[in-house]
Amino acid sequence: MIMQEAINKYVHDGDCIALGGFVTNRKPYAAACEIIRQGKKDLYVQSGAAGGDVDMMIGAGLVKVLFVSYLANSGFTQVGRRFRNAVEQGKILFEDYSLDVHCVLFHAAALGLPFIAVKNMLGSSLIDKWGIPAEVYKSDPKLPPFKLKVDTNPFNPDEQVCYLPVPKIDTAIIHVQKAAPDGTCRIDGSLYGDMDISMAATNCIVTCEELVSPQMLRAEPWRNQLPNIAVDAVVHAPYGAHPSQCANCYDYDGVYLRKYDKASKDDQLFKEFIDEWIYGVEDHNEYVDKLGVAYLNGLHVTPGFGFKPGLKRS
Repeated sequence: MIMQEAINKYVHDGDCIALGGFVTNRKPYAAACEIIRQGKKDLYVQSGAAGGDVDMMIGAGLVKVLFVSYLANSGFTQVGRRFRNAVEQGKILFEDYSLDVHCVLFHAAALGLPFIAVKNMLGSSLIDKWGIPAEVYKSDPKLPPFKLKVDTNPFNPDEQVCYLPVPKIDTAIIHVQKAAPDGTCRIDGSLYGDMDISMAATNCIVTCEELVSPQMLRAEPWRNQLPNIAVDAVVHAPYGAHPSQCANCYDYDGVYLRKYDKASKDDQLFKEFIDEWIYGVEDHNEYVDKLGVAYLNGLHVTPGFGFKPGLKRS
């Protein structure tokens, strides 16, 4: 599908969506920008270690509830500024987990489990301090009845565990290096939680650097991670993770991330930024044209390094 079609078909107002990647790594920016262009609203967003993609969606006023462990453009913004602003001003509902627990929640969702028992957050304020009020949990049909419950281990009454409801994801969105039209995907580098959210979600959108034949991927099936049964839409989107990095393709764009850091500090500057880089272009292809071939070629990784030595960072 083209990006506009995939987002229109599989992302709806009030949906729970999960975005793949990790902070400044293989984040589905192109898809996030299209969600902003289409003005989807009241979204429930799951993103264990989120980055600027979610920060921009929050700043654009699309996010109603955020479940997250961390949101930043590490090395440029230690806490997403639009995210922080929205939480401090009460513009969004926000729930916090430890990062390891969020990973376990996604894996449990992929396995179809209704809840999990963990010990990771015991002893921390994450147990007692809830970002979403208890009455909201009870009244919102998209939310579980409560954040968590600490109780005894039924197999060992002397031990306490933390019970957590597993997220119900309507649509997962991930960016990969290679995908076939049938939905088979190959990811280079770290997988993060992408396989779990893709298998857990009712629908899955994959954006890819390269659209390749199924025969090419089947020639080395042990290198493929996501089967076509999990994928509902494949979108060919070269540089679809920009300004984050995409292993074996391009490094992260420090100049762009620095520019976003400065713009996201101020309401008016942020509006001007998304007016130029999101609303001001028709689609991802026009965004790529605006950046320019020579500029993007300058981000390409050097073979054998996995990154771009000497790349300008600010």
